[in-house]
Amino acid sequence: MSFLAALLQQTFLQHAVAASLLAALACGVVGVLVVLRRIAFLAGGIAHGALAGMGAAYLLGWPPLPGAIAAALAMAVLLWRLTTRQRHDEEVLIAAMWSVGMAAGLIMIARSAGENPDLMSYLFGNILMVGRDQLLWMAGLDLLTLGIVAAFYPAIATTVFDEEYARLRGLPVEAIRLLLLLLVALTVVLLIQVVGLILVIALLTLPAAAALSSRSMLAMMWRAALIAGAACLGGLWLAYAQDWPAGASMVLLTAAVYLVASLRRR
Repeated sequence: MSFLAALLQQTFLQHAVAASLLAALACGVVGVLVVLRRIAFLAGGIAHGALAGMGAAYLLGWPPLPGAIAAALAMAVLLWRLTTRQRHDEEVLIAAMWSVGMAAGLIMIARSAGENPDLMSYLFGNILMVGRDQLLWMAGLDLLTLGIVAAFYPAIATTVFDEEYARLRGLPVEAIRLLLLLLVALTVVLLIQVVGLILVIALLTLPAAAALSSRSMLAMMWRAALIAGAACLGGLWLAYAQDWPAGASMVLLTAAVYLVASLRRR
């Protein structure tokens, strides 16, 4: 059976395509901000720290996605506060969040009652298991993320390109920095559903990096979203045809597009 024929008949494939497009839209927009601000390592720290929220949700008998959202947002606020008010070393804090969040999440998942979940699906993604409820969560997070970027786009663009100039213009730079961290946290939770914790940095940064030759930041966002969407759909097709892991296939295609774009720029 061809991929298109299976897509018309199989509900789980339709859900996977919808989840891919929702994630691609968010990572195309927020990924540009991550690449231009050079905070990819921060996104990885938030992603791995979100496992603590999932573990707490399992321990309390709640759905894992709200727990991941709460943990990711809390870590974004904590990181902003510590690096802004007390001038801690940001790289050390991110590394601590990365390791302590995963360790706490693993312990709480192991201590939860009932059957333990498949950790591989959280570490490396399992987009074929995305259900209707998860799609609704992802759509809501997408709308929230895109709405925030659209509402504060001029201030965000000015701060991303030149923070000192934005400060001289009287813009609330620290508040915008917090807003960027919260957007990264929401997008990371979106991408966990698609490629998992381990591969989230690739899908968040590579499409945006491949679109660096765009004439404006807005054009770069649209281009990055298109690249991410094409890579996700191509990865699904490749995974179906070759029986490969879907998340890893998406990342490999995205990396190939980034390599081609880098060679063309050179």
